[in-house]
Formats: sequence, structure tokens, C-alpha cells
Amino acid sequence: EIKKNIFRQLDRVCKPGSFLCSNTSALDIDEIASATNRPEFVIGTHFFSPANVMKLLENVRGKYTNDETILTAMAFGKKIKKVACLVGNCHGFVGNRMIHFYSKEASSMIVEGALPHQVDKVAYEFGMPMGPFQMIDLVGLDLGWRERKRAGTANPKLDVTDALCESGRLGQKTKKGYYQYDDNRRPIPDPEVEKVIIEVSKNRSINRRSFTDEEIIERLFYPLINEGFKILEEGFAQRPSDIDVVYCYGYGFPRYRGGPMKYADEVGLDNIVNSLKKYGYQPSNLLVEASKKGSLAKLWKEKTKSKL
Repeated sequence: EIKKNIFRQLDRVCKPGSFLCSNTSALDIDEIASATNRPEFVIGTHFFSPANVMKLLENVRGKYTNDETILTAMAFGKKIKKVACLVGNCHGFVGNRMIHFYSKEASSMIVEGALPHQVDKVAYEFGMPMGPFQMIDLVGLDLGWRERKRAGTANPKLDVTDALCESGRLGQKTKKGYYQYDDNRRPIPDPEVEKVIIEVSKNRSINRRSFTDEEIIERLFYPLINEGFKILEEGFAQRPSDIDVVYCYGYGFPRYRGGPMKYADEVGLDNIVNSLKKYGYQPSNLLVEASKKGSLAKLWKEKTKSKL
């Protein structure tokens, strides 16, 4: 509502034809545009933090955003030396919608038996600039925790992040999160965190087990890839390479692997389908179709569907 009120006021004071852009990472662009009398000139311009370093700019097209607005937003991105990518208006857009599953699986694995430094090591060796737990320590554990507190859904007995936040471990800014941090911000595994994780596992009646590096890679990246296929299937990205651009420039996915969609073809779509079923995920229809064709690249030459 705050954002809608701001755009309502901007609509009143800005000259006709002015573009109204929102740097939101999740809010509904159409909902924001509905507060104005110029929805065709409203577009999402999602910069990635820290904006002075990260190259990606997700330009989010709303239902009524016109071609002139899109062209201007893309040219603006190029002008300020960003890598602009046009995406559709769905929750989390492309990048954050997919990264949810990466973070979700990381959190599940430590409760099931892995440890944060083990998961992070595998992610780093895969080619990511840092693992999921170093990433959440950098961003701050308290962002999601405060939202859950407001919603009344925080549960430190069943959620590791909630338990760490309740004890004052908010990430790098407090020098303690999933890791301890020295004055050089070097992450150091902390036995106290392991105790918290084991306690949460007990509270959830989970018998902890060991994890192989292969399983950690599959759990981190295959559900993320599956969501990428759903985004293509639903038409919220124009082409697989757009998703690869988002992940290489916005999330540090290793470029030599080509991005998550290219990587999917490299490891074999049949392998991904079978692994997803093993871990309790329903493979997207497009993923199943592409696996029968042999690769997403082959299928995409024959079939395209986009709401952009």
C-alpha cells in the first residue's frame, strides 16, 4: 500500500508520458500500476544488491506496459552499463522465484544431516562465489525472520534461522550468523550453530544422516532448474538464455557452466527428471517434454511461448 500511495502521488505530479519505474524484488507491478492513470508507462526495474557492483537489471513488464516503456527501460540499462533482461510479472520475477528453491533445499539439508560449511563448500567448488549460508549471513538472517515475527509464524524450535536470530546471531553485521566472523569477515564454522541445528532436528523428529557432494549439488540446483522450466512454460521469460543471463550476472552462477538452463542440458534432462522425483518434486511439463526431445535447446527451436 505504501508503494501504491507513492505511485499515486507520482502520477499526479509527473508530466504526461513520464515513465514510472519501481525497484522492487517481489511486489506485483500490475498492482502498483493500478494506482496510476498511466499503467502503460509503469515498469519494474529490479536492481541487484549491491547495485553499484552487480551488473544485472531485471526489467519487469506489467500487463499494460507498452513497447515504448520497455524499449526505454532496456536502453536505460545499457546506458548505465547494466546487463538488462526483460522478464514477466510473476512473484519473485525470474531470479528470486528460482533462488527460493536453492535456499529451501539448503535449509532442509542441514536439518536432515548436512552442516552449513559442508553445503557451502560444495556450492563453492561447483563454481558459486559463495555458498547459501555465507550468502544469508551476508544479506542478514533477520530480514525473513522479522517478517515471520510480524506474521506470527516464527518458530525457533523448528526453524534454524529463527533459532539463530532469537539468540542474536543475525549474520556478518553481528559477526555471528551461521558462522562466526573475524575482523576480516572470514567465516569460521561454529560448534554452537551445530548444536542449534541438531536440536531443531530432534524437535522435528528427523534422524540425521550423511550427504554426498553429488546429492548436495542435485538438491541445490535441480529444483531451481525445474522452476526455470516452469517460468519458460508460463511465458515469464522469453528464452532459456535469458534465465542464464539472470543467473550469471545476478547470482554468480559460474559462467563456464553456461547458466542453469544450459547446465541442465549438459548434465542430461533425464537425470534431472529422475532426481526431482526422488526428492519429492513434480517435474514441470516443459522439462519432461524437453527430456523426451533430448535437450531444451532442440525443443526451443521448435516451440516458443512467451507472455512478453
